[in-house]
This record gives sequence, structure tokens and C-alpha cells, in this order.
Amino acid sequence: MRIAFTRTTAARLMVIMMMILILVFPISQSGVIATERVKSTEADVASSESVIMNASEDSYDAYLQRYQNEKLAQQEIVIQGKDYSDSDRMSPEIIRELGGETGEFVKMGDIGSMDWEFEVPETGLYHIAVRYFPIEGKSSAIERELLIDGAHPFASARNLTFQRVWKNETDAIAKDNRGNELRPRQVESPMWQESLFRDTEGYYEEPYVFYFSAGKHTLTLRSSREPMVIDYIKVFGYGAPAAYEEVKAGYESKGYKATSGQLIKIQGEHAAYKSSPTLYPISDRSSPATEPYDVSKIRMNTIGGNNWRVPGQWLRWNVDVPEDGLYKIAIKNRQELLRGVYSTRSLWIDGEIPFKEMSQIPFYYDSDWQMNVLGSAEEPYLFYLTKGQHDLKLEVSLGSIAPLIRQVESSLLEINAMYRKILMITGNVPDPYRDYQLDKQIPDMVKVFQEQSDILSAVSEELVNLTGEKSDKTATLNKMAYQLEDMAKKPETVQKRLSQFKINVGSVGAWILQVREQPLEIDYLLLASPDVKLPKADASAGDKVVHEVSSFFYSFFEDYDTIGNTEDSGEAITVWIGTGRDQAQVLKAMIDDTFTPLTDIGVNLKLVNADVLLRASLAGEGPDVAMQVGNEVPVNFGMRNAAEDLSKFHDYESVVKQFRDSAMVPYQFEDQVFALPEQQIFNMLFYRKDILEELNLEPPQTWDDVYAMIPVLQKHHMDLALPIAQTTGVPVLEANRTFAMLLYQHDGSFYLNNGAKSGLDTEIGLSAFKKWTDFYTSYKLPLIFDFPMRFRTGEMPVGIQDYTFYNYLTVSAPEIKGLWEFVPVPGTKQPDGTIRRDVASGGTAAVMLKQAKNKDAAWEFMKWWVSKDTQVRFGREMEGLMGAAARYPTANIEALRELPWPERDYRNLEEQWQWVQGVPEVPGGYFTGRHLDNALREVINNGTNTADALYDYVQEIDYEIREKRDEFNLD
Repeated sequence: MRIAFTRTTAARLMVIMMMILILVFPISQSGVIATERVKSTEADVASSESVIMNASEDSYDAYLQRYQNEKLAQQEIVIQGKDYSDSDRMSPEIIRELGGETGEFVKMGDIGSMDWEFEVPETGLYHIAVRYFPIEGKSSAIERELLIDGAHPFASARNLTFQRVWKNETDAIAKDNRGNELRPRQVESPMWQESLFRDTEGYYEEPYVFYFSAGKHTLTLRSSREPMVIDYIKVFGYGAPAAYEEVKAGYESKGYKATSGQLIKIQGEHAAYKSSPTLYPISDRSSPATEPYDVSKIRMNTIGGNNWRVPGQWLRWNVDVPEDGLYKIAIKNRQELLRGVYSTRSLWIDGEIPFKEMSQIPFYYDSDWQMNVLGSAEEPYLFYLTKGQHDLKLEVSLGSIAPLIRQVESSLLEINAMYRKILMITGNVPDPYRDYQLDKQIPDMVKVFQEQSDILSAVSEELVNLTGEKSDKTATLNKMAYQLEDMAKKPETVQKRLSQFKINVGSVGAWILQVREQPLEIDYLLLASPDVKLPKADASAGDKVVHEVSSFFYSFFEDYDTIGNTEDSGEAITVWIGTGRDQAQVLKAMIDDTFTPLTDIGVNLKLVNADVLLRASLAGEGPDVAMQVGNEVPVNFGMRNAAEDLSKFHDYESVVKQFRDSAMVPYQFEDQVFALPEQQIFNMLFYRKDILEELNLEPPQTWDDVYAMIPVLQKHHMDLALPIAQTTGVPVLEANRTFAMLLYQHDGSFYLNNGAKSGLDTEIGLSAFKKWTDFYTSYKLPLIFDFPMRFRTGEMPVGIQDYTFYNYLTVSAPEIKGLWEFVPVPGTKQPDGTIRRDVASGGTAAVMLKQAKNKDAAWEFMKWWVSKDTQVRFGREMEGLMGAAARYPTANIEALRELPWPERDYRNLEEQWQWVQGVPEVPGGYFTGRHLDNALREVINNGTNTADALYDYVQEIDYEIREKRDEFNLD
């Protein structure tokens, strides 16, 4: 007990000491990195011993440890972009005029790499910066890999990000015909920028340092995403900003005086530039103190909020300063989303952080608006500004929380690795009555549990010291730390507690996601003389009462769910969209600024639950066009004479050339076509690179490889995930995507005779069904599982999922970033040696209802909606609005190519897309998915012969198809 106490105490003290070192010992301007500063950069962790243990060999922490005694060099080496020495899979282009500047710049494409050779005069640590121009691409951030002398210096050098610049399309905010302000569209505003190479995740406040020995070196930039134009690359020693006391002394020595009587207000929603299209003006109607204010109408009166939460995002405002002198700065803000942790921002004035304290500005949780005076209300920091225009930039930073997050993430990797070791002995369902003697079979288990418990406890305590409160954020860490400590004391109970252990590990993963996000909403900024009294941030109690009563009164007259029009048009159609309001608002803005001006056709866009479509159509109250309906809807409506046949339009053939043939299959029946595809989603193989390397495995190329891989995984108590419905009664594709792969890869078909009979009882169908059931009977793959969680923990390091799972992993699994990849699914080897990788696809469509009054106008809208330009813009704006989690799986071939996929990932998608097959919809086809799933469970649960089980249910499927064909008078 005494040992445990001593370790915990030491761990807590070490965390506190490391945090102090971060604040006290920045990189000195004299060019020497203090040993303490380098050590603190590598983690601010529980103990130096645990840092070394947790830092992988290729991490930045380990890199800093390796060169912690080196000095920061004073030399500056400027490498002109045009002086590249070599290129690979790229044809660099010299540009002589760009962005209002002339010279010789080099264009670097979005594929391949470029090398520059340069001479380093002095051995030491250097920073690297690049001056670049973000030329037109796919509207996403620019990503590059850095190699020095042909190798990555550390793992995170594989992911360097360079921001684009965005702004409101117009300075004035438009209103609709209901008097509500509309969110302005965000457009790119490219400009020259100089950017230091730094951590994309925000885990390190200081820019990266790189070790160079004296002599000749080669620097390589490899494109991961988007093109850019490079002016120069600079290798130099970056001087951190001085402390405020030093800057203040400089003011006094130069004779700078405080201004008097000046108060300049800059509305937050009028930000001149921003790093992301998600940073658009937003509306706040919760307080009468927000400017501008209207009790009943929507006003775009703030900016930021939950959209402004990712490290590295920034907003920039222009401000006209009336006279030279010293000013204070205040920010009217609200941080009501992140309790238990404060949000952090860094302030830049004219491209520089004015002094060290401005690199970490805390904004604490409060549900009301606050006036945050930089410094304090009693003694504010003063900033010297000359008369004229200046720019103020606020950038999201993790600040003092960063080393704590890094340590928790490192601990989580250690805990996950130990969890996998335990599973290799106990399996997923351990026997609670068996003593596995885990502490003997895994000698370091108790030590790891105790060390990680101490570290998490220390992090929790430091979090309380930083924020001044205990919260759910500390409770999550304390719960995990307590369980680890208790399991270290009672190792014989570990197997009984694995289920709760897994839940707690998942909670810690969610903790990292939550704490990394730093939301902040801004109403306005103030630049004021020190003697000026600032306005109150929040409204008085009386004003709030009047506001609430008035809002209640107007709620009887205002309909905030209706999306208004910006202009009147000659004719109008009604369109229903069945997803979210964000999607509807983006689409409405696109309609108003593109479709209606081009065609003079108005669109009444309504946000309606998808389930209402059938009932509304039966009642004659349906729309002209319904969007984002499931694959099963169009043909079922068409058979009932409720959907329009689109193939009769004269330009139909030219429209459908934008899609693969497979995308049209679910919407065709009896030589008629009842919809146009919007999204097409298909399966890919996801795998954990780190775990397969540990097991000496390669991602499977064929089903034979899968059969060989399963025993190896199961030997280590891991599993492979095949897509299967977790519940019964779902559509054919959702329930049986694995079966569809096996069927299509052998030239099978779900239906014969133009949909008049099931094709499952053919020799190919029976063979595919046998192979499918064998996975669950012979190989014992699980039927029910939580693949996202088990993929993150490593219990299922390989699995087949639809490719939108990529979006989930990108956003929600930061702890395994760079450790996974997706590739085409396993296939069937052909006699000529090629591999056939057929998969089935799902998706959504736009359908024209038979009752549409103006079918030509509806057809024009549908053509516009599925066109390349519209799909690209919608996809980019949705990703800009909601982040990478909302990447749009468009069915348009050219549009997918122009969405912001990294080039390597897009090539994998394109390779798989060529093998995609559509699942036809036929009368009574809903029985196919239902009974195929029933046949599977009959074999698994009752041990029925596969042929007998399938034959029995195929009879039911054929009977239902015959009944439905009779109902619709089909042959």
C-alpha cells in the first residue's frame, strides 16, 4: 500500500512540475533549448520513466528525447521552391505570377513528391516553414509528408497540414422573404501564407524541431492531398514570443502612451477570413444581449460555437485603429459546451503572437455571455497598435491541456495493448470460475495496471488544478484509474471484470475526443483605451423576462421549420428532403443562387420525415420530387403507378451516363426507370496495420486468404468481422452483404426470368450460401458484435464495412490515427490469375411522383441535383459544415473524383467501385432479404442442412413473388 501511495504521489508531483516547466522555460531567443524545456515538451507526464516506456520509437516524444541536449541553431537557410533537385510521379511547373506577386514559384501537384538539397552550416535543432499559395483543388486542407534524407524523422511528420483561407461570399447578409437572415455561403479566398511545420492535432504548442548535422541534406515533401504552389522553404531557429513583463518594459523604454476614450467594436460574424468553411456566422436567439438582436426573426449575430472547436482552426478580423498607442482587448464570448475543461485560444496580431501569455488564453465554462478582458479587468494586458488597419486572429489551441491529452492517449494505447494480451489468454467470453493466473502468464500486467492507474490519477488531479473544479471529465479518468489499481491488487479478478474494463476503456477514448474539442462562441471583440468602461456582457433580469415572454408570443406566428425563398420565380415545384435541417439549408442556398436563376423555376423545399411520403402520396398531398429516399422505394412506387418513368424524357440517356450501370439497377423495372441515384455505398475491407504487422499477416486478397487468416486471428482470440444484420427483417443488401459478394463473384444472381423467380436455389446460389454459413458454423465468426468499438480496441483488426465507416474512424477514433487503412474486399481468383471483387451496393435516390403537376420542371431539378457540379458543391459544403464525418458518398462518377479524398484512398475506392453490382428490386423482393436471413439462422441455430434450409425458404420467396406479380398483372 505504501509503495502504491509513493508512486501516485511522485506521479502527481512530476505532472505538476512538468506543467510549470512548460510555462517557465520556452525556447530561448538566444538560441539554446534548455534541457528542462525539451524534456517537458516530450510529455508533461507522470514520470520520465513512463514517458520512455510509452513513447514509441518513431514518436515525436522519442525524437525529442534523442536530441534533447542539442542547441537551437541560429542559422537561417532559405531554399527557393524552384530550385528543387528531383521529383517523383510529378511534373513540377514554374509559375511566374500568382496571388498578386511576380517571381519564380513551383507548382506541386496532389500526387508524387519533390526533393530539395541544401547545405546546413551548423549542427543543431531547426524549425522548418514553407511559404505557399493554396491553388484550386478539392477545397480541403493541403496535406504533405516530410522526409529528411529519405526517411520520416518521426511518425507525425507523415501528416503535415496547411490551411486554405475562406471568407463570406458577400459582405452583406441576405434575408429570405420571411425576414430571416440566411447563412452566407463560404468561398475560398486564396492568399500567400507562411506556415511553420507543426503538429496537426495540436498536441504540441511549439512548432516541430528537426535535427540536422552540419553538411548536405535532402528535404522531401510528398503529396497526400491537394496541390500547392511553393515560394520558398525556410530552415531556421524560431524565437518564441517574450513574456508580457518584458514587452511592457519595452513599451516604457520606447515611450508608448495609453490612448484615451477609444472604443472600437468588431462584430464576430464579420470575420474577414477563416481557416475553414465551417466557420460561418450562426444565429443566437437565447439572449437579448446578442448583437444584432430580433425577438422573432433569425439573425446571423455570432460566430464559432461548436463549429470552432478543432485545434488549428482560426478566425481573423480586420480592425481600423484610430490613433497610435496602447489599447486593451476584450472578447464577448460564451463557452457553454465544454464543462470541466476550459477552451483555449491563441491571439495573433498582424501575424505574430504579441507576447507569451497570448499563446494560451483560457475561456471557462459558463452558460451566460461573458466579457473576457485579456489579462484581467483590474490589470488588463496592453497592446501597442499604430494608426491604420490591423488584423486580429484567434486560433484554437489545446494549451495546457495538450500534454494531459497526450499522456491519456499514450496510456490508452498501453491499456489497449494489455487488454489484447489478456484476450489472447481468456478469449472474448472468459470463464468466470477459472483461474487463468494472468499475473503469471503476463508478468508485466500488474505493473502496467498500477503505472497507468497512477498516471491517470495524476492527470485527473492536474485537470482539477487547471480548471478549478471536478466534473465528469475527471470522473471518467478516476473511474478507469480506480479499476486499474483494483485489478493490480486483485489480478485473479481480471477475467471477471473484462466487460466493464472494456466499457471504461471506451469511455477514456470518448474523453479524448471531448477534451480535444475546444468550442467557443463570439458575439463581438472590443479594442478599447485603458480608461474606457466596457459594456456588460449579459442582459439584465428584466430584459431576459421580456425576451422570454415575447419569444413565447411570437412562437404562435413564426414557423422556424419552413425554409424561406430569396426571390420569386415564374413557376414552382415542391421538393421534399428527408434528412436533416443542415442538409436542407445547404441545398436551399444552392437552389436559390444556382438553380432558380438559371431555370426560372422556384423550389418549395420542405423538410419532411421519409416515412410520411407513402401516406402523403396516397392522400394526393405528396411532393413533385422526393429526395434521399431508400433504394427500395422507387420501384415499389412505380409498380403502383405512383412514380414517374424517367426513361421517357428525351435527354435521359445523356443524364444516366454520369453513373455506373450498377447505380441504376435498383430503380429499373420492366423497361422503366423510376429514380436517379444520389448516393451509392459499397463495402471495403478495413484493417489495423499495427496488429497485422504484429501477427505477420497481410490484408487478404482472396477468400482463401481469409480462410487462412481466421485461425491465426482466433488463436490470439481476435475475430474477423463480416457484414451481417444485427436484427431481422431488413432489406436484402443490409442483411446479406457477405452473401451478395460470394454470389456475384461467381456470376450468380438474386433473381431469374426478369425477376419472376428467385435465383438462390441454383447451383451457384447454393454454393454461395454454403460458403456464407460456413463462416458462422465452421469458423465460428460472431453474429452480433460492435465492430466500431472492437476495431478500435483491436479485438477485430480486420472487417468488411461500407466505405462510410472511413468517416467514422477519421473523426471518432483519433487514438488509432495512422494505424488503419481500407482496401478493396477479398475476391475470387479467376483462371487467368485476376481477382474478381464483386460487391453489392446500396444508396439513396431522387424520385418524381406521378402526381407532379409540372413534370418538365421537376425533371430539370432532378438533372441539376444529380449533376457533377451540384453534387461536388453539396458534398464539399456538407463536409465544410459538419466536418469529415459528413463526407458525401455521391453516385456521380466525376463528382466523387473531385471530393476531398486523399489520393491513395480515392484510388482504392475507384478500384473497388469498378466491381460494384446493383441489387434489383422486384415485386415481393422484400421476402428475399427476410428469408435469406431466416435460412442462415436456421442453419446456425438448428444445424439444418444448408441445401434443405435454403430450398424451404426459396419456395416462400417464389410464392410471394408470384402473388405480387399477379397483383400487378405481370406475366
